[in-house]
Amino acid sequence: MATIRSVGIVGGKITFAADSRLVYCLESSPACVDPAARFADGELLVRLPEAIVIQWADSDEISIEATQSLDDGDSLKILIEKDFACLTPREGEDESDLYPHPQEGGTNC
Repeated sequence: MATIRSVGIVGGKITFAADSRLVYCLESSPACVDPAARFADGELLVRLPEAIVIQWADSDEISIEATQSLDDGDSLKILIEKDFACLTPREGEDESDLYPHPQEGGTNC
């Protein structure tokens, strides 16, 4: 959350094979009016209005939900969620930058 709030963009990539990968980015933009997603050439970009990102980062809100109208008349549901620490520790999992799980200290479901 600190990176998207201060830098305005955060992302990563998943490599499936030497010639196959998925690049993904979440971008905060003051010029953006509505949340929107674009996918081309193995790259997914989700752009959010800066005001929405700031409100989300500074609150207990877990997710941002939006619906994007597509050219063919269909719609795309966009869901961005904060990442929570696991309730059960997993070997090799770095959770140092994750939010505490809401059920932490409670019962496991």
